[in-house]
Amino acid sequence: MSSMPYNPATSRAARLRHTANSALGAIVGNTNSLIGMSVFLLIVIAALLAPIFATHDPVQQNILFRLQGPSGEHWMGTDAAGRDIYSRILYGARISLIIGLVSVGLAMIVGTAMGVLAGYYGGKIDQLVTQITDVLLAFPSLILGLMIVAILGPTMPNLIVAIALTTVPQFARVARAPTLSLRERDFIQAGRALGYSDLRIMYRHVLPNIFPEVLVMGSLWLATAIRVEASLAFIGLGVRPPTPTWGGMIRDGFKNILDSPWLAIFPSLAILILVFALNMLGDGLRDTVDPRLKGEK
Repeated sequence: MSSMPYNPATSRAARLRHTANSALGAIVGNTNSLIGMSVFLLIVIAALLAPIFATHDPVQQNILFRLQGPSGEHWMGTDAAGRDIYSRILYGARISLIIGLVSVGLAMIVGTAMGVLAGYYGGKIDQLVTQITDVLLAFPSLILGLMIVAILGPTMPNLIVAIALTTVPQFARVARAPTLSLRERDFIQAGRALGYSDLRIMYRHVLPNIFPEVLVMGSLWLATAIRVEASLAFIGLGVRPPTPTWGGMIRDGFKNILDSPWLAIFPSLAILILVFALNMLGDGLRDTVDPRLKGEK
């Protein structure tokens, strides 16, 4: 019996265990991915437990304490409305993470499905998917997101849709390329000979084999999605005030950048740390998954 983990004789539970163990091993076995994942999880925990960690109400205004510098009462100072910067950063992390994770997850599902269908069937389906991705890739991510949000309105669902749409082509291309080679492999041909449906072959045998590459793309594009969300909020197309967002806080901070630089510095550092952690995670996973990079080392 073949030892390949994703052949027709392999049970579904074994495939799931293998996929989970591979992902965990890729993270633990690489220093960059381990550091990136650790920092990312700390930020997620801080966002989830924001009501516990926050020292003040993030939307409560107190004009008597406006534009105060970092102190024992306000660790990162206050903004022009007297709101605590530290508490607003904690709650703002929720917005960035929700929009980033949901948009990338949606793009991963749609884009991977498109790529697998295009690579598996080829022909006109492949041409159609390729043309759609080429059109979407013709627009820079920020410009395309700006157009969609400007038309639909700056709400969280619209931001998620806009960012997801800018990310779909990347996942489609990443899924399509390996599917083209996998469809001619012996275990795929064996599945066809046994009478398995195309849907079953794609879901149970093609998808698990390309999942590591899709996972790497997801971690890298999560950082891009967070940057796009912050950029849209910076130009006034993010979630409406008084909901705290990192991009909105930076925009407000630029109004007093000379007198109160902490207003823009601290949320900027929050974005920098989160994006840097995700890039480290993605680079570490890529180094582990890509056999060519293994050979170079």
